[in-house]
Amino acid sequence: MTEVSSPTRSPAPLLAALCAAGMLAATMQTAVIPILGRIGEQTGASDSAVSWIVTANLLSSAVTTPLFGRLGDLRGKRNAMQICLLLMLAGSVLAAITTSLPLLIVARVLQGAVTGVFPLALSVARDAVPKERLTGAMALISATLSIGGSLGLVAAGLLATGDADYRNVFWLATGVGVLALGAVAAWVPGGAVRGEGGVDWVGAALLGGALVLVLLPLSQGESWGWSSPATVTLLIAAPIAFVVWVLTERRAAAPLVDVRMLTHRTFMLTNVGAVMMGFAMFGLYLGTSEFVQMPTDPAGYGFSASVLSAATVYLLPPAMISLVTAPLGGVLVKRFSGRTVLATAGTFCLIGFGALALWHGSTAAVIAGSVVAGGSLSLAYAAMPALVVQSVPLNKTGIANSINSIGRSVGASAAGAVVAAVLAATTKHATGLPGESGFVWVFALSAGAGALTAVAALLISRVTAPSGAAVPSTATAPLSEGRPA
Repeated sequence: MTEVSSPTRSPAPLLAALCAAGMLAATMQTAVIPILGRIGEQTGASDSAVSWIVTANLLSSAVTTPLFGRLGDLRGKRNAMQICLLLMLAGSVLAAITTSLPLLIVARVLQGAVTGVFPLALSVARDAVPKERLTGAMALISATLSIGGSLGLVAAGLLATGDADYRNVFWLATGVGVLALGAVAAWVPGGAVRGEGGVDWVGAALLGGALVLVLLPLSQGESWGWSSPATVTLLIAAPIAFVVWVLTERRAAAPLVDVRMLTHRTFMLTNVGAVMMGFAMFGLYLGTSEFVQMPTDPAGYGFSASVLSAATVYLLPPAMISLVTAPLGGVLVKRFSGRTVLATAGTFCLIGFGALALWHGSTAAVIAGSVVAGGSLSLAYAAMPALVVQSVPLNKTGIANSINSIGRSVGASAAGAVVAAVLAATTKHATGLPGESGFVWVFALSAGAGALTAVAALLISRVTAPSGAAVPSTATAPLSEGRPA
């Protein structure tokens, strides 16, 4: 029998737990970026070997996120969140006690499971938060992606000063993970089991394999070579694998993903925005961080910033503005619509990155452009959950939010590949450093991602209502909307 939880009377502790879990998931994706060089130095591994620390986490996130989303729909979202956090804790402890690169990669695979808590947190909010507060709550939870990503870079920068042991970052992750697990156990309600049947393990395996075929060449293409047989073969195999997955899901009695959901106009266009804003987010993190660390002499640009300075001076302001724009985004979604807010976010993303591409000669200019871009990310992440929950039935929210989260991961992975490729292509032999034009391209492409997000949002049907108003009707919403209203 289907069990539905009633809204909690005091959602503040619940929101604190959900935000903590979501922020931890975002932090785990970015906290290792500033310490990759330190890991190579202290383990004696090559740059190409160390890159697997990022790749392993990314692949694990992509494969496990839809699986935990479905498990949450079937067996209870709190249970699924706790499993995600326990796996992350196991990985953090392993990473903190080992100096073996293979074991560190295994640890990052375990840590990747924590990404599943983000879509689960959104689903819990839809179940348990009173309707009048739901839009703001989902906006705040979603903004933890931007806030947590920035704070992960800042925390790693603080812990990576001097000759500090890279494992300090993982000890911090362990401590924060314990707190998040305790908060989820104490404040996230149990029950709320909505689905029936079992897990479509065949569908999960096929979807995971298809995602690996996409993400692996994107993350390793720079070291393998973009024209290498391995890269080309995987990229050709990826669309074939997705076709096989779709055909299999259409015939499954209880599919992991109802593929009709993927063609729902609002859901499809929201996922396009997720890919684009995932690209823009990592374009901001990677592009800004590397740009400001470029030595002014001999590069002729940049600010010779340290890892700590890059994190605190240049990346902390975008994180702080997210704290302001997150609740504002919730208010705007409720007042207008997710469509309007997403289009606005894409426009500001275009403006912020456009400013970075044109004016980056001073610290003030870089911070200003980064703040506008960072604020746009928070607004976009506030709008997307509202659009997702309006476009799928109530018992599909876990897997739907997981698919949207995967879209962000694909965009982030593409950004990492593009940034690496563009900077490598513009590297000057005389200095061994990328040319300034490489960073201009990175910022311009991120601005283009913002523009595409705005266009996708404007193509969403105008009849879509704000999240708070739509929640009661979405439990029986059809999945046949594949054309404009």
